[in-house]
Formats: sequence, C-alpha cells, structure tokens
Amino acid sequence: MNPHHDAVCLSMSPRALWGAALGLLAFTLLLFWLTDPLPQDPAYHHFADQRAWLGVPAAWNVLSNLAFVLVGAAGMALVVWLRRARRAPVHRAYLVLFAGVLLTGFGSAYYHLAPSNTTLFWDRLPMTVAFMGFFCSVLVERVDRRLADRLLLPLLLVGAGTVVYWLLSERAGAGDLRPYALVQFLPLVLAPALLAPRPRPAHYAPYLVGALALYVLAKLAEVFDEEIYALGAAVSGHALKHLLAAAGAACLVAMLYRRHGVPASVEHHQGATIGDLGPGARREIASRSKQSTS
Repeated sequence: MNPHHDAVCLSMSPRALWGAALGLLAFTLLLFWLTDPLPQDPAYHHFADQRAWLGVPAAWNVLSNLAFVLVGAAGMALVVWLRRARRAPVHRAYLVLFAGVLLTGFGSAYYHLAPSNTTLFWDRLPMTVAFMGFFCSVLVERVDRRLADRLLLPLLLVGAGTVVYWLLSERAGAGDLRPYALVQFLPLVLAPALLAPRPRPAHYAPYLVGALALYVLAKLAEVFDEEIYALGAAVSGHALKHLLAAAGAACLVAMLYRRHGVPASVEHHQGATIGDLGPGARREIASRSKQSTS
C-alpha cells in the first residue's frame, strides 16, 4: 500500500484503462448516433414555488442554495486545513469538488432570481466543476492518484465545454443537452461500478453510497417539483433538491473529516482497528506509543 495514500485502490493495468476509455468513447459515439439532439425545454424555467420573501423572488428556490455555499466552504476549508496543518494526503480533486459545490450555490441562486437559458448557463457551469472533481476523487480512491492527476484538468475543460456547447446550440436554434447530460450522469454510473469490486474501504464506501443516494433523491425531487409542493406548500421539490444534493456533498466532507481530521487518541478509538484510521491518526497513535515506552 502506498504510505501516502490511505485508500485501497483497484489494480488496473494500462491495457485495462485504455480498454475502459475506448469502451466509454464507443458508448458515447453510439449514443449520439442513436439519439436526436435534446433542446432545453422552456417549461424547465417554470417552477412550482414562486413565493417572494423580503423582496426576493422565488425566495425558497434562491435561498435554499445557501446549503451549497455552506457545504462547499466547509469542504474547502477542511481540505486546506488537512493538507497544511495535518499534512494529510488529500487529493486536490476534493478541493475542486467543493469549489464547484460552493460556486453552484451562487450560480443557482443567480439563475433562480431570473430563470432563463442565459442565467442557467451560470448554474450549470460550476456544476460541471463539481461533477468532474467528484469523478476524479473516485479515481483517486479506487483506481490511481496519478491517473486522477492527469485527467483532472482535461475533464474540467470537457465539462465546461459541454455547457458552452449547449448554450451556443440553443442560440443557434438547435439546442443539444446530450453532452452536458453525459457529464452529469456518467460519473454517477461509473462511481458505483468502481466501488463494486472488493476490497471496499470502510472509511469510504458508506459515505460514497450515501452521497450517491442523496443525489438520486435530489433528482427525483426535481422531477416531482409540483407534486411535492402540492403536498402542503411548505417546500417545493426543487428547493428540496438543493438541500438533498448539498447533503450528498456533505457526506464527502464527513468522510474526509472522519478519515483524517478526528483528533486521534487510543481512548477515542477503542474498538477501531488501526487500519480504520486516517494516516494522521495513525501517526499520532504511533507517536504516543513511543513516548509511553521511552
């Protein structure tokens, strides 16, 4: 095991990685060949809850984005602290992921103040940052850190390119959401596939499953926006989507804190094996053990 990496990674040969990449490319080309362009439905901009509050239009769709801002800021602060103060091997993909979550809060709030394709661009652009950061974080945990290093910047450019392509295609009268849809949903499909082979690290798998499950619930809440709002007009499906998606990102914040950031003491970790702890915790326990025997 790499002493600088606490994750248990899959053993994949370069041939296997190239095979997976070519298979994904073939799937993408086949999907584009078999399907027609997917324009943005104008009805997407019409949300169930239009209530204003303190002069803010569609207030709950706007203000619920505060959850993204708080979770994204907490995640970024944690990553910076772990890397600097604890010297934990937290990959920068996590910093990119949480930066995307933070910026999504601002972009989504801006969109909901005046929904249109133009403002939706600023909602979706930071979402691609979060999606690509998330996918690279899964590669770090389950495949190879070096591969994640190589792919992070290209994937960020691809993600941003899909949103630019969508907006330009809409302005040309031939809107096409298919590339953006792939950027959003492929990581959600590939992440469980990468998690399936054993071993499944206990410090990672439950948090990833929780994050994915909450995001699926968020998408369902988005689809049933009006039906959820009709249940009592307390909250709409779209506002609930924001809260659920932010909670999914919070699962990954909790995972990093549990792995690296919890102050380590033998008493605190009774019942846990050394392998369950993060490298910072293990170093501290080893240091205390040396002091007790000296």
